[in-house]
Amino acid sequence: MNPPIDELRAIAMRAGDTWTASGLARVSMVRAEACSDQVYEPMLHLVLQGAKSLSIGGQVLRFEPATYFLMPVDLPAIGQIRAEQAGSPYLAVSLTLDPAVIAGMLADMGEIGNAAREAPTAGSAGFAVAPADPELLDAWLRMLRLLDRPAGAALLAPMIEREILFRVLQGPHGDVLRQMARTDSRLSQVRRAIDWIRTHFAEPFRVEPLAAMTGMSVAAFYRHFKAVTAMTPIQYQKRLRLLKARRRLLFEPYDAASVAFSVGYESASQFSREYARLFGLPPVRDVARFKPPAAATGTRRPAARAEAA
Repeated sequence: MNPPIDELRAIAMRAGDTWTASGLARVSMVRAEACSDQVYEPMLHLVLQGAKSLSIGGQVLRFEPATYFLMPVDLPAIGQIRAEQAGSPYLAVSLTLDPAVIAGMLADMGEIGNAAREAPTAGSAGFAVAPADPELLDAWLRMLRLLDRPAGAALLAPMIEREILFRVLQGPHGDVLRQMARTDSRLSQVRRAIDWIRTHFAEPFRVEPLAAMTGMSVAAFYRHFKAVTAMTPIQYQKRLRLLKARRRLLFEPYDAASVAFSVGYESASQFSREYARLFGLPPVRDVARFKPPAAATGTRRPAARAEAA
């Protein structure tokens, strides 16, 4: 009998060349030849085939098949995938993390308590990579098998989702999920500031009001924000602006200067410098790499999908 990961790969091959909703609540699959730079939402991401790296702030995370990536907050990241061999696309499945589901599990487990205010340390960021043990792979396989058993999916999928989360809670990075579920944890307080920055990314801001929003001193806010995101608040906003700018340049008919001002830059030259520092080329030259030759006189839509994985 094939090992679980082989069957998981066969099911994930049904996905389109982008994130594909599975029909099961919060569960998606991906089959991709390229990886996008994007803002990743809170998720549990299990790699099935190929390899992936993510650059988050100053850190680079790499994960191979049968490893999972845990992200409890929205994070702008630069991604890259590598196929195992020609013709073997990157395959993965993901579960969008719902704090209410995790909180309900913790309550059932008797884990809601004073530990809620403990913060991630400088060495334990709000994201993590770990190997998937056989029990976790088995739970994922039973979840994806429900795609062919729709009659039982409504009843069984929530139960298997809780089992998947339970396996992660029992793993080396379970405390990341615990912090996510507790509304008074430092991670949840930082998440409120992240939500504000994402909503107002094109606006200038001062750190003091954000710190007050989270109930922390400015020094504590800086420390915990960087522990969770690997970035300062200003660096987070800058990365967010540049990722949004790149997406607009790729998919919308705007020039670089217009896009620069639309994401909050006051200087097109500063935008071009910071864009090149992050993506390796100035805006116009970078976007040209993704266009078919005919696009030079017309459309800005790229030849390759920019949102695959």
